[in-house]
Amino acid sequence: MINNHEATGSGAASKLFWNFKIKRPRLMEKSNRDIKLLFLTRIIRLFAYGFMSVILVLLLAETGLKDGEIGLILTLTLAGDVFVSLWVTTVADRIGRRKMLVLGAVLMALSGLVFVVTNNPWLLTIAAILGIISPSGNEIGPFLSIEQAALSHIIPDHKRTSAFGWYNLAGSFATAIGALTSGWLAKLLQHYSVTALESYRYIMLGYAISGVMLIVIFLKLSAEVESQPVTVEIEKPTIKPKMGLHQSKGIVAKLSALFALDAFAGGFVIQSIMAYWFHTKFGVDTGVLGSIFFGANILAGISALLATNIAAKIGLINTMVFTHIPSNILLCLVPLMPNLGLAIALLLLRYSISQMDVPTRQSYTMAVVAPDERTAASGITNIARSIGAAASPALSGLLLANPLFFSAPFFLAGGLKIIYDLFLYKMFLNVRPPEENRLKKEAFDCINADESC
Repeated sequence: MINNHEATGSGAASKLFWNFKIKRPRLMEKSNRDIKLLFLTRIIRLFAYGFMSVILVLLLAETGLKDGEIGLILTLTLAGDVFVSLWVTTVADRIGRRKMLVLGAVLMALSGLVFVVTNNPWLLTIAAILGIISPSGNEIGPFLSIEQAALSHIIPDHKRTSAFGWYNLAGSFATAIGALTSGWLAKLLQHYSVTALESYRYIMLGYAISGVMLIVIFLKLSAEVESQPVTVEIEKPTIKPKMGLHQSKGIVAKLSALFALDAFAGGFVIQSIMAYWFHTKFGVDTGVLGSIFFGANILAGISALLATNIAAKIGLINTMVFTHIPSNILLCLVPLMPNLGLAIALLLLRYSISQMDVPTRQSYTMAVVAPDERTAASGITNIARSIGAAASPALSGLLLANPLFFSAPFFLAGGLKIIYDLFLYKMFLNVRPPEENRLKKEAFDCINADESC
């Protein structure tokens, strides 16, 4: 069993992944099994996202679509994710989290199959909107919101950031391996006289198969992942819950607005677009593209894990802001590099610190709302991110189509993300999660008692 003094650091985190034990008797064996299954679904899903994202824009280009049209499809894909996620996450606690996770996996498998069997741009667009396709290589759809809420229910507060650090590390490594496999598989198939379009379709078939695997695993989750009723005493007049929220409406609204800005900025340089930028500017083939994003995602995963120790020392908000600003300065510098080697070096350096805000952001959102609001809060903030990210790929496609503005997406993304960081710091510096308040109180009591602290 994990001791309290191991609440932070890589030692506690490493034990958490496979040997996590909880002191609440009703959650012992089933909860530990559910944690492992949720980590496994994260790995399979993010592998599939990385596997598909490297070739997605290249596949659409092979069907004859132009840059602006591709950007529009990517935007519609992310817009469709908003509606699917909004519906699924707002009914998940009522209908059942497991059922909604299975539904998401079914949509993922079906959308992948459509990309395998047709070139019709209308059918591809419909599949992208109604299904689950990740142009970024990152999380999309309702999975993340439901899994975060389930993990936060199972895992104690002082383990939450560490758990999310490992959760994101697992996803980043899976995305990296998926990107590497995809790039070199496409190159290998083309070497053996398979057309580029057909090689990309084989990869989309693998994406569909991953969706089927997720269906099987989600069906094995226990009832412990479902929402547990919590009695919340609210001072009169009674606040009626809206969309699953009651006392946390204000803070969720502010976080959602900021996260939407961050995602809007990130949408200019999603992984598919960056792959296309490197392919067009430097003539990079799919094998090298896969290798680039393999390294990038490995570094991103490590940065997410390192955030656990940093957050324990300086707090969640400080970790989010002080690591995010330098990473976005580096993002702005990538297109200014005179050759491929330097551009890759800057990109990898950026990824080495770029994801430190992800587990801290997820943990912070779960910490500052009531337990029975977590699914709704996670769903609403993630939907806000999807809304923010939905518009920018279309704009990015238009910019890429104009040689004068070909590198503008990098500058827009980096600049807007820095603005997000500054607003986040100003608005939430003094809104602390429970574990940070406890540590602050313990330190204060220790000093007042004239003890050695």
